[in-house]
Amino acid sequence: MADTQQVDQKAERKVARLAKQIGTFARAHGGAEGQVAYIGERGARIVLVGEDGGWGDLVAPTREIAEQAVAKSGITTHESFDGEFAAKVQTGPYEWKRMAGIQIGG
Repeated sequence: MADTQQVDQKAERKVARLAKQIGTFARAHGGAEGQVAYIGERGARIVLVGEDGGWGDLVAPTREIAEQAVAKSGITTHESFDGEFAAKVQTGPYEWKRMAGIQIGG
């Protein structure tokens, strides 16, 4: 029983930490929206898009923790990363250079 309680407390701390990071991102970007995506054994990725077009992501150990963190942060969430939500992302020279480098082996 003590082990379960310890795991629950650890999960609660992780949820709180992620929610705080999401809130910090949202405040820095004039608000934010997000999407949770399962990434296999690593857990779940929380993709964040700010109202100013800035974007970032966080990784949670489980989808459940990711969803709890997003809910606790109060941001709007989307089922998928497409359409109007994806169109809000603004990329700059750095991202284009990185994408080109990946394509040409750099």
